[in-house]
Order: sequence, then structure tokens, then C-alpha cells
Amino acid sequence: MARGRRLSYVVAVRALCEFTAKEGDLDLRFTPSPSAQEGMAGHAAVAARRDAGYQREVSLSGAYGPLRVRGRADGYDPARRQLEEIKTFRGDLAAMPANHRQLHWAQARIYGHLLCQTLGLDGLRVALVYFDIASQKETVFHEEHTAATLQAYFERQCGRFLAWAERELAHRAERDAQLRALRFPHADFRPGQRQLAEAIYKASSRACCLLAQAPTGIGKSVGSLFPMLKASAEHGLDKVFFLAAKTSGRQLALDACALIQRHAPALPLRVLELSAKTTACEHPDKACHGDACPLARGFYDRLAAARAAALRTGMLDKAGVRAVALAHQVCPYYLATELARWADVIVGDYNYYFDLGAMLHSLTVAGDWKVGVLVDEAHNMVARARKMYSAELQYASLKALRKGAPAPLKKPLARLQRQWAALDKEFDGEYRVYPAIPEKFLDALQGAATAIGDHFADHPGAVDAELQRFYFDALHFTRLAESFGAHSLFDASRDAAGTLLCIRNIVPAPFLTPRFAASRSCALFSATLSPWNYYSDQLGMPDNTAWVDVDSPFSAAQLSVRVAGGISTRYQHRAASLAPIVELMARQYADAPGNYLAFFSSFDYMERVAALFAERHPGVPLWRQQRRMDEAGREQFLARFTTSGEGIGFAVLGGAFGEGIDLPGARLIGAFIATLGLPQINPVNEQIRQRMDALFGAGYDYTYLFPGMQKVVQAAGRVIRSQSDRGVVYLIDDRFARPEVRRLLPAWWRLEA
Repeated sequence: MARGRRLSYVVAVRALCEFTAKEGDLDLRFTPSPSAQEGMAGHAAVAARRDAGYQREVSLSGAYGPLRVRGRADGYDPARRQLEEIKTFRGDLAAMPANHRQLHWAQARIYGHLLCQTLGLDGLRVALVYFDIASQKETVFHEEHTAATLQAYFERQCGRFLAWAERELAHRAERDAQLRALRFPHADFRPGQRQLAEAIYKASSRACCLLAQAPTGIGKSVGSLFPMLKASAEHGLDKVFFLAAKTSGRQLALDACALIQRHAPALPLRVLELSAKTTACEHPDKACHGDACPLARGFYDRLAAARAAALRTGMLDKAGVRAVALAHQVCPYYLATELARWADVIVGDYNYYFDLGAMLHSLTVAGDWKVGVLVDEAHNMVARARKMYSAELQYASLKALRKGAPAPLKKPLARLQRQWAALDKEFDGEYRVYPAIPEKFLDALQGAATAIGDHFADHPGAVDAELQRFYFDALHFTRLAESFGAHSLFDASRDAAGTLLCIRNIVPAPFLTPRFAASRSCALFSATLSPWNYYSDQLGMPDNTAWVDVDSPFSAAQLSVRVAGGISTRYQHRAASLAPIVELMARQYADAPGNYLAFFSSFDYMERVAALFAERHPGVPLWRQQRRMDEAGREQFLARFTTSGEGIGFAVLGGAFGEGIDLPGARLIGAFIATLGLPQINPVNEQIRQRMDALFGAGYDYTYLFPGMQKVVQAAGRVIRSQSDRGVVYLIDDRFARPEVRRLLPAWWRLEA
């Protein structure tokens, strides 16, 4: 990808060729490609076969007008005067789509010109070397070129890109000029909003990361986007990524961008929303290739017009991308991924930057982008990142596959099953942690994955969803196994379906640290980021990370926080707690009728309290969160909270209604929180506690107390949403009186007995 700097436009060879030389269909038929590790090994194997003078990874660059083209050629053999572009593959080379081969030739020819120019050669042989990772055989195609023919080809490709590059340079210059003049889109900042904005701008100035605890209700979306956009012009940022855990957070970011643009109509800001493929696909019943899907057929032939039309639109939320895509008959999802290269602000889920194969992180590194990253509701990052870097394998899946496996797969799957059985012999009970992942098991798993990959490569038309799913699970498992360490557990659990093996990440820091390093500045903000060292340790924040606790815009007079210290909600005391909780809730409701939320530690506990409340106080309307509630059910639950309504909604702490919902004013006047939110004590959590104790000396706090209290404060934060709101929160458990617990509550609260 490219970056404009002082009337020059830097573009990588690959990005140039993808822009100018791709044509034909979008073809994503499943053909297992080599992993990154296999690709590197393949390149090394080819280089090892060459003569002693063979040069690897040759850095090259050249210019064409304001364009500066750069990249690394895979190899050059001076003795044969042959430049090589090496591509690893598996399967039938003849089945490779023609437009893929055309792209490879384009890259090889561009590198050929740059090499001739660098070394002063009058010509050379340009070769495509296809290396089959299964057979370890090379297939070589070559062309003889003079320096003049390669220069002509280079200039044709650059000429196709030049008009676009010049428009991009003009866009960047105008964008930055308007951003320097940008004013805050409101008459003044809300209380706390300026403090957050200044902290984010300063972090970008210092090129460091930031942890910002910022109360709900101060306008964090616009309060974070505005300073980062100002930083784009002043600090040379190419892009701003706004990452959120939920759809609601992404919508708030899009709304903030729209607000900024309404107040600065001359600002040419390109805002893109990235959506999941499952929600963006127009034809979920069709495969992603031109023979099946009309929006994949001729995708690259129509991409240029669709891309140009999209970037004239400015605001490219999901609906906007879809409208442009369908107008040009291209796939909305893959149009959005192409537009990521040219957008100024990209709004999406955490996984787009922080996941193992995250697209935005890959583009940032490949394009040498300078980016500012904003992470909303960052208290979710620990749990989300743990999932990103964990992997599971189910024995029942392997057993089912063996029954109908094609003949070539029977032996490697049988070997894997034997190694799995050897693990099971050591497994007595329902849960076990192993000190390491056995090498023999990993070898068998890798062998099975390779065999399945070869099978799919040999039979590209075969569709076996279960085999494909197991293949992807195996690849993910083996990839994480390569970096297994103290940050993760290797454990096994057993249920009616059989054994489940898991690489369970518990400290995502080693994986996330490179993501933070790839940004100029990354600001993580949430209403609950205390204590900061917990999040810093878990997420792997750099040593120079700044911390700010933003002043609350709310006063203690707005929220009455009452501690019901005479009640214990511990598991062994729950039966005795039912009646006191019901009477407390009924008394508060009688004193101040209105809408309330009541939070409990589990569905069972919630249902027992709700049943007793309904029995003793039938005149009070109540409604309950249901297990596995779908989106329509969640909307119906929230719709009961009207400005003129009255009643109590019963919910589970940490669920869909504990955060991310906005019920201002009379829609919610109080909350009852009958739990500390502590995670369940079970074998997995106890293993995590032990590891946290060994790594950080704070096993109980890091495993139980801090995550639990974060949920409590988030739930309580549903009550006061603006400076005009008034309400009450009951903290129901005697442990809320403990000093170590009270220290984790917001400083602006004033607790009442």
C-alpha cells in the first residue's frame, strides 16, 4: 500500500501490481494454501538449491514521476542473470486461475526493471518459480527481456496508477489542510471530554500508547476521534482505526464521524465500516467464485469503477458500501476490503487489527502505514484477545471424520487418534492441565493437516464442510502451538461428547505487543480500566504507556449508592438471601416507582429471586432475560423501559444488558446488583489463578476480583447517562464493605450504608 509524502507517493510493488494487473473473476474456491511458515521454508529450500552467489531478498526501488516504487525481489542469480519470483503452492498448478498467474508475472517484471536500473543491466531473464511444498518440486517459467522492454512495462503499469496516485496526493493534501483547520463540532466540550481529547492528542504527539478511564456519558466517540483526526494532519498519520467490541460502539463512531463532517463540509474524509462476511454477503447460498456468484464474476474488471464511485461517497457505512457494490455488480464484502487501502477512518471490530491474521494489521505492516488506533470499551479486550489466541480440538469431530474419511486420509487420521488416545491415558477425571504439548501429538496433528490439505488440493471440487472445519481448527491449533509458553495453558476436559483439547490463552500480552508497536499511538478507553496495571500486564502495553483517569461529569448528588451489607450472595448463602433481596427491591420500588434493572450472578439465581418477587408482589411488572436470547428478544426486553413505564427487568451480570445499553432519564432510574460478579470457582479458573500468581503475584485479584468488579461498575453505569439523570444503585453483598473492594469503585460515588 502507499503513503503520500511531500509530493511523492510511495507504493509497494505488490500493491502497484494488485491495482493495475488484477482482472477477471474473484475466485475464492477453497484451495489450501501454504502457511506462512511453509512459505518461508519453501523460499529457503529454493534458495538452498542455487549457487553460492545467489542473492536473496534483494531490496529494490525506482521512480516514475511522483511515484516511488519499492519492494524486495525474492532472488537473483548473477551467474545466470536471472531474477526469480518464488511462489509456494500445493495441489495442481494447472488449476491456478489465470489472473493469479498474470499478477505474479506483473510483479516479476516490475522487479526485473528495478534490478536492471539498479545494476545497470541491459537485459535479464525473468523467472516465475512455483514450488510445490508437498513434492518439493519446482516448476519454472521464464521470459527473456531487454532492459528497454522491462522499462516500458514498468512505465505502463505506473502510468495506469499515476492518475490515481495524483488524486490520492491531492486528497491527502486537502484532507490534512482541512483537518488542521478543524474545530470541535460542538460549542464546547462536555466535562471530562476535553481531558480525554487532550490525553489522546498528547499520546500521538509522543508516539506512545494510552490507557484512559473515561466515564460513560462524556461523549467518548467524538472525544477520541476529533483529537486523533487533528493528529492525522499534525503527525502524518495515514489512517485512523476505530475498533469496538459491539455493533452499537461502531455505530457511535460512525455517528461521530458524520457529526464532524456536518460541521466541516469541506473536509474530504473517507470513512469506511468493515462488516463481517456473514452479514455482508448477498448470496450466502453461493460459493465465492465467478462460476457460482454473479458478484464474483468479473469482479476485478468492475472494481476500478466501483472503487472510484465509493470514494466519492465519503461515508461508507455498511449500507453505503452495499449500495455502491450492487450498483456496479461487485461483492460488497470484498469491495470493503479493497477500500480499506484508501479510507482515512476505518471502523470495525477488534479482530480486524488484533486477531492472529488481522487484515488491518497486515496492511499496516505491508504498506508501512502510520496509524492511530482507538479502542472503545477496552475493558472487553482481555476476554476477547484470550479467545483470539486460543484453539480447541474436539475428539468427537476426529472420530466422526475417520468413519467416512477418503482412503488417503485414513492412515494420518488413525495416527492422530492413537496419539490422542495416549494423551487420554494420562487423563483421569474431568479436567487436566499438561505441562507441555507432546511432540508426538503435534507431529501427528500436523501430518493430518498436511494430508487433508493435499486432499483438498487434489480434489478442489470436493466440498466436505466437516473435514474443512477440522482442517482449519488443526491449522489454528498448530500455529498457536508454535508459540506456546507461560502465557497459555494446554488442557483437556471431558464431557458427554468426549475429550476437548485446548490451547487456552490467559495472558494475551505477547501476541498484542507487536500490534501496539505497529501503531504510532493506540488509545484504549473505557469507563472501567482500573486498576491500570491489570490491563497493562494482560494486554502487553509498552513501558511508556500513558494513563489518565478522566474526571467524571457527574456528581455524587446524582446517584445514591447504597450498600446492603447485611446480605451475603455467596453460593452457600443464596437460599437465605432470596427473601431479604425481594423485600429490599420491593421497598425501593414502593418508595420510588419507575424502571429498574436487577442483576444476578447466574440465571438460576435470577429466576429464583424473580419467582419469589412475583409471588409476593404480583402488582409490580417484571420481565426476565432469557437464556440464549436472540437480537429480537433483546430488543423486546429493552423496549419495556419506556419513559412512562414502571417495572423491574431481571438480568444476569456480564450479559447483554450489563453494558453497552443506553436508557437515559426515566427509562432507567435504578439498579440492584446482587453479586460481586466474581467468575465461577472451577478447575480452569483455579489454574488461571495459579498462573496469574506465578506471573504477577496477584492470582486472586487478576482472576476473580478485578474482572468481577469491572462488571459491577459497568452495570451500575447504566443508571446515570447524562448530567440531568438521577438514580439509585444498590450493591447487595456484605463484601462491598471491604476496603479492597471499595477501592475499585468510581471515585465520584459516595456510598451509603
